[in-house]
Amino acid sequence: MFSHVKDLQFEAKPDGPDAAFARRLQEVLGGKWGEMTVANQYLYQGWNCRLPGKYKDLLLDVGTEEMGHVEMIVTMITRLLDSAPLSLTEGIAEDPGGAATYAGSNPAHFIHGGGGALPVDSSGVPWNGSYITASGNLLADFQLNVTAEAQGRLQVARLFNMTDDPGVKQMLRFLLARDTMHQNMWLAAIEQLKEDGLEDMPVPEAFPDSGDLGEEYGYTYLGFSSGTDAAQGRWASGPAPDGKGEFRYDDAPRANAPEPVLPPGDPRLYGTSPGVAGAVVNTVRSKLT
Repeated sequence: MFSHVKDLQFEAKPDGPDAAFARRLQEVLGGKWGEMTVANQYLYQGWNCRLPGKYKDLLLDVGTEEMGHVEMIVTMITRLLDSAPLSLTEGIAEDPGGAATYAGSNPAHFIHGGGGALPVDSSGVPWNGSYITASGNLLADFQLNVTAEAQGRLQVARLFNMTDDPGVKQMLRFLLARDTMHQNMWLAAIEQLKEDGLEDMPVPEAFPDSGDLGEEYGYTYLGFSSGTDAAQGRWASGPAPDGKGEFRYDDAPRANAPEPVLPPGDPRLYGTSPGVAGAVVNTVRSKLT
């Protein structure tokens, strides 16, 4: 059961209109790493979670919070669009720089949204449910959630440098702070999963080992670049993070199978197969007659 509280989690009020920045702010609303994505991702992960208790509550709590962030950003975008010029002439008449604001605005904000936010990114591409991942494996999902929060915080930090509006900056500061918490939260949740003995690396831990291939391929770094700079990395030697193997570096990867030679395809698909063109034509003709 959900309920809506009319008050916002944090103020979302600019000091003045800016239709061009409203367009940019759409990225952290309806972009791949925007608030619509993380809100739905965490909620779906929570709804699908088969483990009642703290993990399910964690997912649903933060998903609900992120839905509040969606409302904050929608409110900010709508307020940024207030008093925006609807024509080039109107823009120039009201402000010498109005032409630039008019040119930088998203016409869909006014044509489709009536002066309000839209479920799209900064390029106008509609938000897509395929951005959501809810695999049912909490360790896999929590690792992705760390990435989602990192990418989201990165974009908010970039947007912070694209506006001079104090009101907008203050809301962005709040979002940056919450993204800081959420990154740390998901990292802590990953460690908690391991401590509780529920999941561990590699994902999925419950899958049987790779038999006699595990030792040779499971922990070997293959160097395909010229030089051996990569050999200096933590990933090329020493114990693996999962504690189940030792990294080794192979600077001369070898092929383990011959070049594949595929048989001719079904002639009814009209693919090109070298050396059998005549046979294909005759086969097709015979089938057609």
